[in-house]
Amino acid sequence: MNEVLNEFLVLHTWGIQSRHVHLTLGGFILAVVTMGPYSLLLFFSAVLLLLLICFIHPVHIHYWMLGLQMCWQTCWHLYIQYQLYWLQETPDLRLLLATSALMLMTQRVSSLSLDLQEGTVTSPFQSGSRDLFVLIPFLSYSLNFPALLGGPHSSFNTFVESVKQMSVTSPLSLYLGRLASKMLQVVVLVWIKYLLKELLKLNVFIVNSPCICQNIIWIWILSLQLKMNYYAHWKVSECVNNAAGIGFHGYSHSGKSSWDGFSDGSPWVTEASSRPSVFARQWNRTTAAWLRRMVFKRSNRSPLFMTFGFSAWWHGLHPGQILGFFIWAVTVQGDYKMHHFLLPKLTSKWRKWLYVCLNWAYTQLTISCVVVCVELQSLESVKLLWSSYIAVFPLLSVLMITIL
Repeated sequence: MNEVLNEFLVLHTWGIQSRHVHLTLGGFILAVVTMGPYSLLLFFSAVLLLLLICFIHPVHIHYWMLGLQMCWQTCWHLYIQYQLYWLQETPDLRLLLATSALMLMTQRVSSLSLDLQEGTVTSPFQSGSRDLFVLIPFLSYSLNFPALLGGPHSSFNTFVESVKQMSVTSPLSLYLGRLASKMLQVVVLVWIKYLLKELLKLNVFIVNSPCICQNIIWIWILSLQLKMNYYAHWKVSECVNNAAGIGFHGYSHSGKSSWDGFSDGSPWVTEASSRPSVFARQWNRTTAAWLRRMVFKRSNRSPLFMTFGFSAWWHGLHPGQILGFFIWAVTVQGDYKMHHFLLPKLTSKWRKWLYVCLNWAYTQLTISCVVVCVELQSLESVKLLWSSYIAVFPLLSVLMITIL
């Protein structure tokens, strides 16, 4: 009986290991096909992670991993800026894709290194074992193809549990309806993006219009169009993970399986946020949680500004990004002070509704400034913002911080 049980455990373990191998090989092939020689950027980070696991004590591994990885990523971001602003050249699309994937790699390896430091993940070599096969799950976590190009971010333990729950049968046969629903959302988001793009081409709203409303609405519509790119991309990433069998999140009260374990949030919930601070938590939810864990909870001084500053560094330190994340930090800080000041005065229902409606509009307009700066990146985005009347709204946040 014991021999049968042992044989079953060996086969089960090998089955899980084979899934990790398939995910890793898929990521390797996807990186080479889509990025060409720039795929080496990712392979360097993956090998660096394994070397640090082998030779650095878990207590010190996070500082080495985060520091080296951010330096490696920053070198390539600065090289792209050198091409853009100094040489006036358009960077290779494969390089841009590789640096984008490298940013996601930074999330995974830094999260894992912090898990090892905090003891929530046990180093495979702490028990004295030197079997290199124990590194396969770590390599799979860093290079798995569903998360390689689009995320969303998840912890190492969550990823390992998802791989264990992967069905041996075709995932599509189990949750085809769920995939179809998410793909329909992608179609709707792309359609909305197309409508917004066509609306910008009309002469109804003009960015240089002397009319304040037209000027502000043009920037707002532009930011919505840019945000639709992200929402559609995140939904496609969810579909890819679910199609690979990753993302199972248990069962609902009605007994239906839930596949929202790997999700960056709902675009409808995010856009309905009535406070800038709530929007910051809902937008790219897994990245927001990663930043909160990496920086906010570990900073003793000005954790809010340290978090948004680190986010600007992680994104690439383009001029527009630096200004955009500074505006976001100021807006969130101003929101905290304004909410604390007004909350005792919201004694009636109509006051609460008025506060929610006005704050929703304020959130939309200030986030529009952030999105335009961060997405357009260059100094041109800064000039575009400050030539528009919408720049008044971030200044109101500065006023709130100063007065309240």
